[in-house]
Amino acid sequence: MRSELSKTVATFILRRCLLDNLGLSYICTTPELCFQVVRVLGNMVGALAEQPSSSLLKHIIRACDVLRTRLPLILRDTTFSSHLSVRNTWQYK
Repeated sequence: MRSELSKTVATFILRRCLLDNLGLSYICTTPELCFQVVRVLGNMVGALAEQPSSSLLKHIIRACDVLRTRLPLILRDTTFSSHLSVRNTWQYK
């Protein structure tokens, strides 16, 4: 199992990538990649129920906030809703 520190650092790096236009462009290259990033963040929040960490949660919330405010509108509206319903059985680890 990864340590809390490595998860916190990885989440911080992800947030920094999302704040950078080039990093955000890369993550938004395909809807699948973008949704995978969101799913990983969601899985990390779920894991916090078993091993709480306020520091890690703070970084996850900040990364999610960046996603919420900086994603292109097409990824925030319902354009890909049908795509998501087909892919919702995929497991990202």
